[in-house]
Amino acid sequence: MEIASLVYNILEVIVSVTAGLHTGSAALVSWGLDSTVEAASAGTLIWRLRAETEGVDRRTVLKRKKIALSVVAAAFWIVVAAILYEAVSAFVSQEAPGFSWWGIAILLVSLVVNPFLAWGKYRYGKRLDSLALKYDAKDTLICEYQTVVVLIGLALTEAFGWWWADPVAALLIVPYVAWEGFEATKDARSVQPDDADREV
Repeated sequence: MEIASLVYNILEVIVSVTAGLHTGSAALVSWGLDSTVEAASAGTLIWRLRAETEGVDRRTVLKRKKIALSVVAAAFWIVVAAILYEAVSAFVSQEAPGFSWWGIAILLVSLVVNPFLAWGKYRYGKRLDSLALKYDAKDTLICEYQTVVVLIGLALTEAFGWWWADPVAALLIVPYVAWEGFEATKDARSVQPDDADREV
């Protein structure tokens, strides 16, 4: 599941950020930047879970668990800053973004793909009692919400020429990303690798 998520999210980042920069869409760029969180999360989780399957000692497992959660948390906060920058820039320029079929296509594909990825991650996260996997599943669901918001923003911009709909769509993503960043940060701090006898 995580390998599939990593590959797909890299594709999301490349297509959406390229299309967003080409058309001047803050919402598309922000959506693509959030996909970097999922890609980073998938990469660190693959690294962490591989250690568990290789039977490393408990302290190493907890250490990798802490690092995985910390990377996810840091990625969330970086994305919050990037989205705010893109949205503010769009408000300053007051220019409506152009239209991109590539951008619309990747958003529509994501509406179908993300629910399956989220379900798989949460299922295995629950079976393995893994906070990192469960957070990854939540982020994928957040991405689904963001996809709908960005599509609505782009549709309003295209249909009515409302330049502000695009940066507003980007800003609507921020509270969800910030909350997950806060929760992931809190859980990363709670993991104590030196206490190898206790599961956090």
